[in-house]
Amino acid sequence: MTIAAPRDRPRLSGTNLERAADHNQRVTLHAIRVSGSLTRVELAEITGLTAPAIANITKRLLQDGLIEEAGRRLGGRGQPPTKLVIRRDACHAIGVNIDRDHITIVLVDFAGQTVARVSRDMDYALPGDVRTLYRQSIKTMLRRAGVSIESVVGLGIAMPDDLGKIELPGRPQAYSSWEDVNLADLFAEPFALPVFTENDAAAAAMGEMQLGLGQQFNSFFYILISAGLGGGLVVDGNYVRGATGRSGEIGLMRSAGADMPGEQVQTLVSLSALADRLGAQGFGLDAVKAGEWPPALAACIDTWIEDAADRLTGPLEAVNCLINPATILLGGRLPLVLLDRLAARINTRVQAVAGFLPTVAPVARAALSDDAPAVGAAILPFSHYLLPTPGALWKVPNEGQSEPLVA
Repeated sequence: MTIAAPRDRPRLSGTNLERAADHNQRVTLHAIRVSGSLTRVELAEITGLTAPAIANITKRLLQDGLIEEAGRRLGGRGQPPTKLVIRRDACHAIGVNIDRDHITIVLVDFAGQTVARVSRDMDYALPGDVRTLYRQSIKTMLRRAGVSIESVVGLGIAMPDDLGKIELPGRPQAYSSWEDVNLADLFAEPFALPVFTENDAAAAAMGEMQLGLGQQFNSFFYILISAGLGGGLVVDGNYVRGATGRSGEIGLMRSAGADMPGEQVQTLVSLSALADRLGAQGFGLDAVKAGEWPPALAACIDTWIEDAADRLTGPLEAVNCLINPATILLGGRLPLVLLDRLAARINTRVQAVAGFLPTVAPVARAALSDDAPAVGAAILPFSHYLLPTPGALWKVPNEGQSEPLVA
């Protein structure tokens, strides 16, 4: 057995005033961003900074155009305090999600709202296919959204780990070319932007942490149901990567399910597996989105929900025992009605064994849409340049922070 060498650890030393000032500004900006609107008094209470410090920080943020004043809050004595909000158009970012069955490109404003989107269903898209779609789409997306490229701070890419390595049914031999691609080169035109990369499940979890239920739950486990199955772990508001950056790989766990014992969980719990089930009955995934299901389709879906819940129950018992999250969130491109039904069935199954577990986290549908990996990818440039990151005060780069790629 090979044991990975430990990564360099930051020294347990202090920080300088410049780094502390930058961190305090990022924390203040993030507090305004996630709260919608805050007064300076509320910011001081939330951040623990002094009133003069908040006054100086908000002055800089106003001058930089990252926040704006939005009227006064009524209801108290004396002169009403001024509310501060994020300037949605202060900056933008591009997010790209590359998966084995689709490509999605989004343009996101600083508040995290998608202002333009292009998506293509494409089985095993090669690097050239992705490059072509991006180059054909991005200028039109910017123009229709009324966004100047000068306001775009970067481009984030979310894709599964080992995209070109894992053998799946129908995978062409040329798909292994993904293992040798320089992503900065792939997206070098038509605009020269900093490029950040992340695992798709990690990006989705980070997006949920910044924009979704992560504002309610400080610790959660995210399950991304896509062409495969991935996971992401957030603890105390920070994404946890693990020693080699591969935490959350729930899809690669071996199953104890009665139908296919010993198989990987994602061989059944994935869009690919569901599509195979439906195809055997003469249906496609699009049929699931229809308002009414014929009996044969309904029976096929019921069986898959039951089998998927069975396949996930054991791994989620482990998640509850080992991680103790506040909640377990289901996301991805599985139709919302199926995400809700799967969450309900898993809750029923896990509750049946709750007496044997120290704690059981409820399972629920994630707040973000099926574009969660793409939106999460777009958050990466914001996080790098503007938002607080774990270990930001250390004197060496933090291993949890994405660095831009170089073409």
